[in-house]
Formats: sequence, C-alpha cells, structure tokens
Amino acid sequence: MRYVVFSLLKKDFRLMLASKFFLLALGSLILYSCYINLVYVRLDQEIYPVYLYDPMGVQSTASSAAIRSESAEQMHQACSDGYSVGIDASGRVPRIYMVSSGIRRTDNSRAAYAVSLLFPDSETKTVVIGTNTKEMKNRREITCEFLFFELSAVGFLGLASTLFKEKQMGVILVHSTLPVSQTYIVLSKLVLFLAADLIFAALLTLVNLGVSQGLSVLPAVMIQAGILSVVMALTGFFCAVCLQGFRQFSLLYLILAVFVTTPVFLAGQTGISWKWIRYHPMYHLFMALKNAYFGMKPAGNIYYAVCAAAVLSLFMLICRTLKHEMAKEG
Repeated sequence: MRYVVFSLLKKDFRLMLASKFFLLALGSLILYSCYINLVYVRLDQEIYPVYLYDPMGVQSTASSAAIRSESAEQMHQACSDGYSVGIDASGRVPRIYMVSSGIRRTDNSRAAYAVSLLFPDSETKTVVIGTNTKEMKNRREITCEFLFFELSAVGFLGLASTLFKEKQMGVILVHSTLPVSQTYIVLSKLVLFLAADLIFAALLTLVNLGVSQGLSVLPAVMIQAGILSVVMALTGFFCAVCLQGFRQFSLLYLILAVFVTTPVFLAGQTGISWKWIRYHPMYHLFMALKNAYFGMKPAGNIYYAVCAAAVLSLFMLICRTLKHEMAKEG
C-alpha cells in the first residue's frame, strides 16, 4: 500500500510539473510582490482634501491644511470627485459640502476630518487602535487580498485541471482497473496542492511583510490558508468530476472569479454594508484570513466546525462521485 501511495504522489507531482503549475505559482509570487513593493506601497493618496470657501475671512483659526477657494463654484467643482470635502463658510454657520461616497461610515469620517481642520484648537480625545504604520497596514491588506484570490480562484482551477488532463490521457480508465481506493486518489492530489499553496502563502507573507512581521502572523495565516486551500481545491475537484468538458468548468470558474469573490472584496475592504453578506461562506473565509494578517482572533469554534464539516462532506461526495465515474469507465 505504501508503494501505491508513493506511486500516486509521484504521478500527480509529474502532472503538476507538466502543467507548469509551479512555474505559474512562481510567476504569480514575483508579480504580486513586485506590484506590492514597487507600486502599491508608494501610492500616497492624500487624506480627504478639504476646500474652504470663506469670502468674509471669518474663519481665521482654520488650519493651513484647508485649501482656500475663491468662489463657491470652485469649491463645488473640486468636491465633485466624491472624495474631497468642502466647507461653505459664507453664512453664519459653516456648512459641510461633499458628494456622498455611498458608505455612511466613510462620509462621517470625511465630515469629521473637515470639522477638525476648521477648529484645530478644539480638544479631542484620540484613541490608538493599532500599532501598524500606514505602509504596514497597506502591505497586510493587499497581501491578504492577493493570497485570497490565489487560493480561491486559482486553487479552484488547479487541482481540477489535473483531473481533466487525466481524463484526456485515459488515466481514469486505468485507475478503474487497479485495486486503488478513490480515497488515496483524491488524497494524493489534495496533499500536493495543499503543500504547494502553504509554501506559496508563506513566501508571499514573508516577502511582502518582512521576516519579523511575517513570522509573527505566519502560524495563524497558515491555518486559514490551509482551510481555504482545501475547501476550494475540493470544490473545484468535485465540479471537474461532475462535468464532462472543460468549457463548462470554465464558465463556473468565471462565475466564481467575478460574481462570487467580488462581493466579498467589496464588503471586506470598502466597508459596504450588506446584511446578506453574513450568509456568504466566502466572506467568512476571507475575514478569517484578514484577521490572521492583522493578529486578530478569527471566528470561534462554530467557524472551525462548519469548515471541518464542509471539508468532510466534499471529500466523501467526491469519493462517491469518482467511484461512479470509474464504474462507468470500467
């Protein structure tokens, strides 16, 4: 039995080499890292430019960070981008002018920042909510996003692609005539892809967060990356077993990449409030991975119990469906 397991691992490893899987993973690692270090962390967008229209000059205590506007039209035009904030001080009471971003929490922050520039000497209570610098916060967020995309979309495609290749080569027919359990066939593929994803996650984290910061969050990241990798790999493998052609599978891949993961990014990163997002399973996987990068505790035992039940159910379903396919081939 050991020889059978070793032979399956050797065969699946050769399939991964033949499909250029490791080369593509290395290319993704280099591309993501170059973008993070050479482009993303250098994007220094100013925080909410504030334009002040004060024709009477009564706001003499306003901060110098507020940009003076010569007319109300000039202020309105500057604030039409949905990011800048205007203060109309032409009346007795200053009024905030801005185009809503669509997110109430963001709009409140913009208004509060504008008011703070109008009255810079007023006493405010500041609470420190984290120790990350702006650059490190950006590094953690973008690294989490890239890793989530790689493990969800690419992980969904990777393991399934080997099965389609085996179908074309007639390997499924050969397996149906051998005394090999479907459990070992699925496990051999899953172990190799899981190991590859964990190595990718570790390298992506250490390269872009730095060794010291990366090692501090790596254990938690590896746990969440492992859960996400197994869930997506089994989901893609199950779809590949059920579908006969790669075109049908490509349509599912497109739906996953565009319509399933996009709402997760919008809700998790932009602060958009959707009540229904709590029922989206990918959202909880993404937030668990994000919390791991920021050193926060993920969901409790219920989260891990649901993940374990999902993995076990998918694994048993795949073994049963693969056995049925082998019976048809044999």
